[in-house]
Amino acid sequence: MSQIIRRIGASPHARGSASGANCPDIFELADGNFAVIGTDATDSLDPGLPSDASRGEHERIVVITRETLLRAKADIPDL
Repeated sequence: MSQIIRRIGASPHARGSASGANCPDIFELADGNFAVIGTDATDSLDPGLPSDASRGEHERIVVITRETLLRAKADIPDL
């Protein structure tokens, strides 16, 4: 497994979480991939995936807040 290099975007505390715990988050990994902490919504969203999308058995559909992604935008590298 790869290691977490840095958080992408604002911390949960900076986004208004009083405890900073149990909140959506995005991290850049040493291998260049990204890891996301979010709410598992696989069961409810899987049936509505577009016909050109699929999910492997080892994959989950994770939901993060709009604010989490928008505040991470500036930290996401360009191609």
